[in-house]
Amino acid sequence: MADRRTIAAYDLRIGDYVRLTKRTRPHATLMHFIACLPSNGFVLDLGCGPANASAVMREHGLRVDAVDASAEMVQLANATHDISARQATFDELDAVDAYDGVWANFSLLHASPADFPRHLKALHRALVPDGVFHIGMKLGGGEARDRLDRYYAYYSQDELSDHLEHAGFRIDRIVTGEDPGLAGDVEPWIAMTSTATSACP
Repeated sequence: MADRRTIAAYDLRIGDYVRLTKRTRPHATLMHFIACLPSNGFVLDLGCGPANASAVMREHGLRVDAVDASAEMVQLANATHDISARQATFDELDAVDAYDGVWANFSLLHASPADFPRHLKALHRALVPDGVFHIGMKLGGGEARDRLDRYYAYYSQDELSDHLEHAGFRIDRIVTGEDPGLAGDVEPWIAMTSTATSACP
């Protein structure tokens, strides 16, 4: 179930989030993801925010379904990029064999540990066979709210690997780093690129 307090926190801080995520060039993890996809591939940007990544993917010839739980983010995304972003939560994902790729960059970290496995399985179903899945998460353990009242679930690299493998993904690439977040804290993160291989258990 979507955490309404987290969505409200993003709605209230649109400007700050835009400044934080603005880049002069696309992140290397995004360019790697794009390179893994077929020409004119169809991609789900899950938790698109202001849709900056969606716009880059579109520039590289991909078709993008940009979704976010925040109505304010969706409005900003469409005003900035005219990209037909739509409002939707993780629970509303019901597509089957629809996407060549899913870009879930620091969005699923707001899902509870109880819901996380079923969201991964839903994403596996939404991907075509051998579809590409990118997930970005913060590293750590447990659950917490930050100073902006956003809910987070933290995982170790091994825990995330186990979750992906149990959902039917083969992990192909792992990148880690540290960056400041919207709340101002520098936190470690992990980005995994994987392939939807076996039938989802």
